[in-house]
Amino acid sequence: MINFILLILIYTGIYALMAIGQNLITGYVGLLSLTQAGFFAIGSYVTAILSVTYGIDFWITVPIAGILAALFGVVIGLPTLRLSGDYLAIATLGFGEIVRNILNNWDSLTNGPMGIQRIPMITVFGMKISPYAKWGFLVVVWLFVLVAFVLFERLANSRMGRALEAVREDEIAASSMGINATRYKVWAFALGAGIAGVAGSLQSTFILSVTPGVFTFMVSIMVLCMVVLGGMGNFAAVILGAFIIQFISYFPQLVGLSNIIPPQFKQILFGLILVTMMIWRPQGILGRKTRGEPAIFKRRGGKK
Repeated sequence: MINFILLILIYTGIYALMAIGQNLITGYVGLLSLTQAGFFAIGSYVTAILSVTYGIDFWITVPIAGILAALFGVVIGLPTLRLSGDYLAIATLGFGEIVRNILNNWDSLTNGPMGIQRIPMITVFGMKISPYAKWGFLVVVWLFVLVAFVLFERLANSRMGRALEAVREDEIAASSMGINATRYKVWAFALGAGIAGVAGSLQSTFILSVTPGVFTFMVSIMVLCMVVLGGMGNFAAVILGAFIIQFISYFPQLVGLSNIIPPQFKQILFGLILVTMMIWRPQGILGRKTRGEPAIFKRRGGKK
């Protein structure tokens, strides 16, 4: 039971990283992107290839995976950000499927459908962090989540964060005020993709193997559910959403009903969550994080 709970918490952390990136793209800029699975796959395979083929340490592969995923975010972002709504969702979903099919067919680099096995474990000061023990890996994953949360919170409260929100609310008005909407959208896409690449690195070193079949569009749907469920525009909320979705995903195994409830039930449940939240509480469980009053309006000495 304890190991199963630790497994849920580890996957919560990995998916929370992707949800934080998705929240920047969807929650702050208002772009309906469905391609986190593609960036997740890129990060996983970068770490797998570099560590298995070239013997490069995990701590070196992580920034490489994040940067490469961010570059792909720019590549997909520049041509598709002229689109919006359903058209953008379809274009980004197509990119995720392209990535998966390339990984599935580039045998010389990715080993095709067989994937890459025997990925080395994470080492810290010469000590291996075994995913089988879970406690050590749990600490590593949540340290990444903590760092990402702090950095993205600071970004959201910075000038860039205010510009992203302005673009979301009214792109034409933001542009008229001198905000380069395209540049900020591309930055958001790159940062959201980069953190998904880091999550992919952690995923590959946790299961010690990668295969293309893992990175389906349902991964992107799950991440979107986490953001919608927790509350768009609120990084703490999407971490809560990640935990709830992971708990729901593993609940049948947790209570011993995995033989009764089919795997497809999760897909139906995610759809029901999205529909229910959109109807009854579109702001999510915790809702969007609002900014405080401008300093000029705050009380001074008990008076306004």
